[in-house]
Amino acid sequence: MPDWTKSQSRPTRISLLLFDRFSNLCLANCIEPLRAANSLRAQTAFSWSILTLDGAGCRSSSDIEVLPEASLARMAPVDYLFVLASYAHDRHDTAPVRRALRAASARAETIVALDAGPWLMASAGLLDGRRATVHWDLLNAFTERFLSVEAERARIVRDGNLITCAGAMSALDLTLDLISSHLGTAARLDVAALFLHGDPPISRAPGDPPADPLVARALELMRDSLESPLTVPALARRLSCQPRTLDRRFRARLGAAPGTVYRHLRLAEARKLIEDTRMGLAEIAVRCGYDSPAALSRAVARQYGAGPRVLRRGPATGAR
Repeated sequence: MPDWTKSQSRPTRISLLLFDRFSNLCLANCIEPLRAANSLRAQTAFSWSILTLDGAGCRSSSDIEVLPEASLARMAPVDYLFVLASYAHDRHDTAPVRRALRAASARAETIVALDAGPWLMASAGLLDGRRATVHWDLLNAFTERFLSVEAERARIVRDGNLITCAGAMSALDLTLDLISSHLGTAARLDVAALFLHGDPPISRAPGDPPADPLVARALELMRDSLESPLTVPALARRLSCQPRTLDRRFRARLGAAPGTVYRHLRLAEARKLIEDTRMGLAEIAVRCGYDSPAALSRAVARQYGAGPRVLRRGPATGAR
């Protein structure tokens, strides 16, 4: 069963290794959800640094220059090393790059290779005997070149402490899954909502339960009825199932009962309206299904550890 919420004793440390002509979209889909997760929790749940092989600046495929914080050789031990290469990957497939990746792999708990990054990882011998994917434009050539790698036409493939990702859009799914694994499914739902990304969480780890259409329909119905919340039995009737079935499916998919998730969605919407608009508290209470501003204030304070007045002074958390 997944965890609805999780706590961690320290920030999750991430280094992102960029190669020239990397994809801006791929990088943004990794970093922006992490930034949003930090903002929503008002703490540093994730810390990250940008690296290049030699510590010099590099340019994206759209010719935007990025200045790194350090070279790969100076990378401190991290929880995740993201290897991001996109276009002209063959130009980067050199002996020095292969040696550097092998050395860096000893300082990372998990390596995530994105887009054409799996090609460089495979060339360094780090995917031998493993399942992996790569950008689908490269998949046939990848399969022919790296006979010791079990290549798959998949968006994301996990094999032990190695994760490979086929491209920019699947990078967003991967990062949302990472948020869920460290902070719980509640945090994932909140961040996904900021990016207008579909839910429920789509897990790809072997043995995890499949996506549940009943839970997806229930979440949609909850979001459509924030102003006039339905009881769990009423939700179940609208979904043509028994309340106990709905409860069991929610706990299996999200790690929380339907009522807990519903209340979380209402308060998340209230927080967004408090922080991102000048709407009065009375109107926000009505929009989020609370009887009075006082009731909403108490619920917000219990959920987020701060009342509406404090949250309104805080930084914006939206994805815009």
